[in-house]
Order: sequence, then C-alpha cells, then structure tokens
Amino acid sequence: MGAIMKKRILGGLVVVLLFAVVLLAGCSKGKFEDGFYFAQQDSFDESSGWKSIVMFDVENGNIVDVTWTAASRTAGTDKVARSASGQYGMVARGGAQAEWDVQAQRMEQDLLDTQDPTGYTLDAEGHTDAVSGVSIHVSDFLDLVNQALAAGPTERGPYKDGAYSAEAADFENGWKDRVDITVVGGRIVAAYWDPFDEEGRDKNVVSAEGGYPMVENGGAQSPWHVQAELMDEALLETQDPAAIALNDSGGTDAVSGVSIHVGAFIELAEKALEDAR
Repeated sequence: MGAIMKKRILGGLVVVLLFAVVLLAGCSKGKFEDGFYFAQQDSFDESSGWKSIVMFDVENGNIVDVTWTAASRTAGTDKVARSASGQYGMVARGGAQAEWDVQAQRMEQDLLDTQDPTGYTLDAEGHTDAVSGVSIHVSDFLDLVNQALAAGPTERGPYKDGAYSAEAADFENGWKDRVDITVVGGRIVAAYWDPFDEEGRDKNVVSAEGGYPMVENGGAQSPWHVQAELMDEALLETQDPAAIALNDSGGTDAVSGVSIHVGAFIELAEKALEDAR
C-alpha cells in the first residue's frame, strides 16, 4: 500500500473519530437550561411546622448538586442539619430505617442518576418504591424540582446559608426580644420573632394559650402572636428588615394588621443577618 493511500486512510479515520466525539458530546448534553434553580413550599405545614425546599444547579443541561431540605416555622437550623446532628430523631422516635437526611440524600442521588423528576411512581401518601432505603414522603421533593424547572434558572439570594439569631441585651416589661432566621439558597426562608421571659417561656406560646390578653385587656385588633407572625412573613417577603419602615410610634404602616411596636424585631433581624452578608 502506497504512502499516499495510507495517509488518506489515516486521515479518514481521524475524521470519523472526531465525528464520533462530537456526536457523543451532543448526546451527553442534557435537556435542561444551565443555571441555579430554587423552589420552596408556599407555607409551613400546620401539623409538622416544616416547609420543604429544593435547590440545584444545571450544568451542560444536566441536574447536579441537588439539595433537599426544609425550614422550620420557628427558624433555626434547617432539616438536614437538624437531622444530621440527631435533633430530628426519626430513627429513635419513629423507628425509621435511616435518619431523614440520609434518606433525602438517597433521593437526591437517584435524581442525579435518572435526570427525570417525572419518572417516579408514588402511592397516595407520596411514597415511592423506586429508591432503595427511602421510606419518607418524596412528593414534596419531586413537586419542587418540577416547579423549579418550570420556573427556570434564578439567582442565588444575597445571604450566606445558615441559621442566625440575635437577642436584646436586657429584659423589658418582663420580656427579652429575640429573632431567629434561616437562610437557604441565599434567601431568608424562615423567621421567628420569639421574645422570652425569665422562665424561658416563648411569648408566642404564652399569647396563643391566652396568657397575654392583649385583645381582651388592651383592645388590640389581634393577639400578639398573630401580629408577630405577620412580621415574620413580611421579612420573608421583603428579604430585608431595612425595607420595613417604622413609623413615629415605633410601629409600622408597611404591614397590614400590625399595630404593636416592631422596632426591636427590625433591629434584631438586621443584627442577626450581619454575619450572613
């Protein structure tokens, strides 16, 4: 075989190999738009007090780095951190086969493997038999992944993920103010204004049980814990305590249904978030 013929054959093989590489690269390209995705449930579950949160990145069209967690109505650490530290106690208290964070991680990994949040069969209670070692409800996780994908890529929030808190230096009128905040995906996902007395009782609980009769004795429009929750929700909406303006009396006209003094809440929320910026 002549040298020219050998060069032609070799050149042809190179072209074929290059075409195969390009074809494989095209086939490995996923179906999703690259970027950061985030979704959370609209409200906290009334019975459990948690709301699920999902965030993930898409690179080269494929889902990567999935995180499934949840935030507590009373803020503090997120569900993964609480479970990993033993505070959630699903095995000890409920006899589960594995802690919540372990099962959540198995579900995350399965999604990375399948790249298809619509490909799971669920029972009426939101369980799946498709993932070994997972007995928790997974419908929230799958719903939020699909919701995030439908909404498209978004931006991470301005804060560092974690649990943050700040409390007043002194008791005032028998209560010491405190604010707890949870950040996931750079966003404030839970806030809890929870003053406590010298016995450590949460003012929200005392108010809900009728022990702080602000309506009956003071003619307030709603109990203290109801108004405090409105302030918590306002912070979740604004994502910035400085965006909630105070009026001359120390209250705010920015949040409907709130007539109590809220200066301590705003001040402590700002202080709590100092380490998150």
